[in-house]
Amino acid sequence: MKFVMLAVVMVATALTANAQKWNSNPDDSAECVVNTSLYSQAYKLKAYGDAYGPWRQVVDNCPRSSKNLYIRGVNILKARLIEANKAGNKERVDSTINELMALYDTRATYFPEDAVECLGKKAYEMSQIFPKNPAKFYPLYVEAIEKGGKELDATYVYNFFDATLAYVDKGLGDTTLIIDNYDIVSELLENELMELLTKDTTDRTEKQRVADSTKLANIRAYMAKTEAAFSPFASCEQLVKIYTKKFEADPTNVTLLKKITNIMRKKGCTNEELFFKATEALYALEPSPSTAYLMGQMCISKDKFSDAVKYLKDAVDGLEGQKERYLSYMLLGQAYGETGSLAAARSAYYEAAKVDGTKGDPYLRIAMLYAKSRPDDGMGGRSAYWAAVDKCVRAKSVDSSPETVELANKLIGSYSSAYPKQSDAFMLDLIDGQGYHVGGWIGESTTVRTRK
Repeated sequence: MKFVMLAVVMVATALTANAQKWNSNPDDSAECVVNTSLYSQAYKLKAYGDAYGPWRQVVDNCPRSSKNLYIRGVNILKARLIEANKAGNKERVDSTINELMALYDTRATYFPEDAVECLGKKAYEMSQIFPKNPAKFYPLYVEAIEKGGKELDATYVYNFFDATLAYVDKGLGDTTLIIDNYDIVSELLENELMELLTKDTTDRTEKQRVADSTKLANIRAYMAKTEAAFSPFASCEQLVKIYTKKFEADPTNVTLLKKITNIMRKKGCTNEELFFKATEALYALEPSPSTAYLMGQMCISKDKFSDAVKYLKDAVDGLEGQKERYLSYMLLGQAYGETGSLAAARSAYYEAAKVDGTKGDPYLRIAMLYAKSRPDDGMGGRSAYWAAVDKCVRAKSVDSSPETVELANKLIGSYSSAYPKQSDAFMLDLIDGQGYHVGGWIGESTTVRTRK
């Protein structure tokens, strides 16, 4: 031992008070104070070999003393692992790896608020130690996902999918595993993103806002990387090939049906016969707002719009998630529009706008409905274009995304070119800027605009 133990002054008076923190026995607490001092001094000098002995004593006898005990312990054990590898001491390598994994378990026991993070860290550490052997770390990521769930940090959620790819690439699983785990990962990342976007930031400090912004960027980056990695396995043809056999073998398995319908919906495979069959089977077995939504989506893809209205009305009455309610109202508006129920379609789009006020698409859809109408105005129904342009302007005011702005501007250009001629409006005593009420089902107050 290179370090001489310093005399501990006034330790005795503090031992009883600190006994609960260090341990239940004041004599053991004295040892903890001494060993903590010894390993801390060695650690600061990066003498990890000298730090190991007293550090181990503190972990064994005073496990709840400090989180630093575990944070530093990882570095101490990694240094020990490097030395064992250099020496070719396989027994020491194996025991140190086991010790590292056990350290995270001990931390989770005495600091339960870190338990989920420890699950992710265990998997990550094993992936770094055995980067070419996913059989070592993939099961740990599975455990982290199963036990950590939505509390698991996005980094480990993405790492789980990356581990899945490596696991399958080594021939340890088939492509189905990639598709199944993509479904899990994409949902977890989407939920974490939505939770962050809807967080109340009223009392957040500037530092916390910056941290949230960084986390938001990271989640979006992980979502993009996940999509890119999944792309080679995501063709509708391949999904049908993989899941048809499973569906035919077990057509009443609700878990399987949910998985099939969810992944095929996400990847835009709703026109496939398998999607139709799985959706129908799911609705028959478990009629719920979610399955009603899927049935409505299926009916729209089959041009069965009246049936779609029936299912989607059930869906919007029961769905709770913002994204699902928004999409359901948008589909309901589409279904109503196709059946000629234009006022009902507009109402559905307005409801969608209430659910998510950051989206401009509901107003663009209403604009398109108006543009197809021909109110009795003495100008060939062209007053409808004024109301339509108003909605396009409204869309841009709530949604500045490039896609919305581009489409809104395109529609405005098209509709404004179809305004009534100045001479036609003049014959009706109408001039630019004058107030006007568009008749018929539209019933909107707007202003006169003409073209030469």
